[in-house]
Amino acid sequence: MLDWQEIQTVFLDMDGTLLDLHFDNYFWLEHVPKRFAEKHGLSIEAAKQALLARYREIEGTLNWYCVDHWSKALDLDIALLKKEVDHLVSIHPDVPEFLDALRQSGRRAIIVTNAHQKSLALKMEKTQLEGHFDRIVCAHDLGLPKEDRQFWHALQKIEPFRAEQTLLVDDSHAVLESARDYGIAHLLTIHKPDTRSKAKAPGKFRALSGFGDLLPIV
Repeated sequence: MLDWQEIQTVFLDMDGTLLDLHFDNYFWLEHVPKRFAEKHGLSIEAAKQALLARYREIEGTLNWYCVDHWSKALDLDIALLKKEVDHLVSIHPDVPEFLDALRQSGRRAIIVTNAHQKSLALKMEKTQLEGHFDRIVCAHDLGLPKEDRQFWHALQKIEPFRAEQTLLVDDSHAVLESARDYGIAHLLTIHKPDTRSKAKAPGKFRALSGFGDLLPIV
């Protein structure tokens, strides 16, 4: 699928790419509505409708990913609620083997995520993946979501990379499009970000069925 000789830097998304998106989907579409309904005396269905409308209003912005924003907007402790269902956090198949091979190859391995710092900390604690990476970059620290092409300019300033020798794997087509517009040459998406949902149409980008597709790394 790849000519590894052309790649020196690997940017990896976290949610839906390295980790199963089932946790996030369940959390935002089932668990938060349940707690929101309990707090405000609503039916589950009414809570879901109200929350989906709020989600759509800011989808793709940095606040959409922000634990603190939603805690304030919904009057719920989102970080605490995540811990209530953190047993659902899981790694996609073949990810540890891929990361081990990537590090052994000498290439630079970096998580580049829109996830809020509190979500990132929870997931690194649950998965113990942090030690596999040369760096973890959180979009909130740069003040821009990955969907914004200016994000990649900001990333370049703190983590210099050659766009033509860089691979990005991300389950978001909007993010892949912004990276493509910036000039990142090697772009892959994920066939099934949520292992318990239907496969996602790859659209314009080649899709991995699993990280085993990228092995061996030579």
